[in-house]
Amino acid sequence: MSSYSAFQTLIPVRPDDIDMNRHVHNSKYFDYVLAARYDQMERCYRMSMDAFLERGLSWVVRASYIEHKRPLHIGDAAVVETRVEEIQSRGVKVAFLLTKEADGKAVAKGWLDYVLVTLESGRPRIIPDDIVALYSI
Repeated sequence: MSSYSAFQTLIPVRPDDIDMNRHVHNSKYFDYVLAARYDQMERCYRMSMDAFLERGLSWVVRASYIEHKRPLHIGDAAVVETRVEEIQSRGVKVAFLLTKEADGKAVAKGWLDYVLVTLESGRPRIIPDDIVALYSI
């Protein structure tokens, strides 16, 4: 298990997240994690996505995995917990767990493997030391 900090963001289920089976469509779970990461980048790590863009940097997903446990429905809210699992020279692996706010039961879990790229070339680059320090809390 990672020794890095875990952070949480509450994401309410929206009507347009619901599919024909009357629960949140599977594609929306990654959207919830992305929204939580944007919130946590600014609120918890103190470096927003805009700050990365101003430095000519961005994050892209290299690989992802999700395991669905139980559905979310309209009226539910998901607690999205993320934790840096591993910091590599050019990337960060982020583990996530979504739970239902009402009962704390696991909804989905998985990970995203991000790589840091330059906006100019779109090519991977080594993560600067100050960013490694921010993500190492």
